[in-house]
Amino acid sequence: MTQHYRVGRLSQEIQKEVNDILLKRVRDPRVEGVTITGVNVTGDLQQATIYYSILSNMASDAQKTQRGLEKASGLIRGELGSRLSIYKTPELAFVRDESVQYGDKIDQLLKKIDSEY
Repeated sequence: MTQHYRVGRLSQEIQKEVNDILLKRVRDPRVEGVTITGVNVTGDLQQATIYYSILSNMASDAQKTQRGLEKASGLIRGELGSRLSIYKTPELAFVRDESVQYGDKIDQLLKKIDSEY
């Protein structure tokens, strides 16, 4: 039970710190406007999957942002290591959160159905 609590607490802390690092430390224009939506940390605290969203729906913007985050992952991991009091900083993997686009698609379908009736 305590392990699950620690993983959840670490996930929240990583999300807060990565948002702060992206705002204040990363100067790459490809990662401007990125919002961290969630973090999943493995049970052994060795890997963290960071979910992010961007405002643009264009595939080229998504690819640029992904490359920018991968390029900045070393800096972000180093900053996390100095900010968090954990034995080993987890490996970071960035994954685009598709839930926003999915929600927009559902909204459009509902509006289409509403307009037909």
